[in-house]
Amino acid sequence: MKNIFFLLFPLIFFSCKTEKKEFSDIALSGDTLAMEYAKGFSIIQYDGFKILKVKNPWPEADKTYTYLLVEEESKVPLTIAYDHKINIPVKNLVVTSTTHIPSLEALQEENTLIGFPGIDYISSEKTRERIKEGEITELGKNEDINTEVLIALQPEAVVGFAVSGTNKTFNTIEKSGIPVLFNGDWTEETPLGKAEWINFFGALFNKTKEATLLFQEVETAYLDARKLAESASSIPTVLSGSMYKDQWYVPYGNSWSARFIKDANASYIYKNTSGSGSIALAFETVLSEAQNANFWIAPGQFKTFKQLNESSVHYNQFKAVKNKQVFTYSNTLGETGGAIYYELAPNRPDLVLKDLIAIFHPELLPEYESVFFKRLE
Repeated sequence: MKNIFFLLFPLIFFSCKTEKKEFSDIALSGDTLAMEYAKGFSIIQYDGFKILKVKNPWPEADKTYTYLLVEEESKVPLTIAYDHKINIPVKNLVVTSTTHIPSLEALQEENTLIGFPGIDYISSEKTRERIKEGEITELGKNEDINTEVLIALQPEAVVGFAVSGTNKTFNTIEKSGIPVLFNGDWTEETPLGKAEWINFFGALFNKTKEATLLFQEVETAYLDARKLAESASSIPTVLSGSMYKDQWYVPYGNSWSARFIKDANASYIYKNTSGSGSIALAFETVLSEAQNANFWIAPGQFKTFKQLNESSVHYNQFKAVKNKQVFTYSNTLGETGGAIYYELAPNRPDLVLKDLIAIFHPELLPEYESVFFKRLE
């Protein structure tokens, strides 16, 4: 959970006080950027400016946030209401989720990143080089960002994530005149929905066309892989999730991770459930319902079968454990120990899907080399 919360803590900076009015007699006539999968944001392009709206920055949010993105020396109508105004393209910024790093790099804007909380979680080799050169400032822990250091950096934008509408850190930053832009990619339930948030960053850097093309490449690769999976001759059963204290937490059937299993042409044991987060179940319940599942993926922090057995001999009652069909992404780490899956997977769902197809239907991808998921050692 700590990794998840870390991945999701984005903010946005602007060096001047947020203004509430701009005067112009320009008529409002814009083009809406079509979002095929993402439900949490929208972008409308006008002559010289964009309106970026974030609808679901956290589950059950009761407010839509409007950000006015203005190109240099452009005028905007007085009638536009907004929460924050940002000049674009953004020249430097702070992000607080590792899931944003791949978008910056894909858009070739990694050099704009000047601060991050918990830089050891970053796995990208390209961005780690900038960290080694002292070009990215440590901002403390994601749960407790050092606002003094952040404000002293004077970035133009901070991209932030929140689990609710009350956040003292964000309030402090905004009171200093720095706007906070919420990024709600983590609330999307589909793999392609998360990946489409690259357009959020495309808008900030005035690279909408580039972001759209990058997403289309991922979309095509994902859909091609899904089509390949449909040709499989069998549909294996799959268990996901892991024990924490006395509860086994499994993803809901309408979740992001469950969608991967479905698109890989496998049957998730809890596919008929729905909700936000994970279901907490007793070990005995999971054993009864998933004991004969063909595969077990994402078993928490276990990296070896020895660790699994030492934790509880009862795991050996599962067919997937007996047959050594347990796969984890916890063995795929960056230079400083960050899980590459948490950073890259939301942006590259096509790679996740291919990993799972290679696991569930190895005959379809016989030469494939996994990116994230590896069999327990």
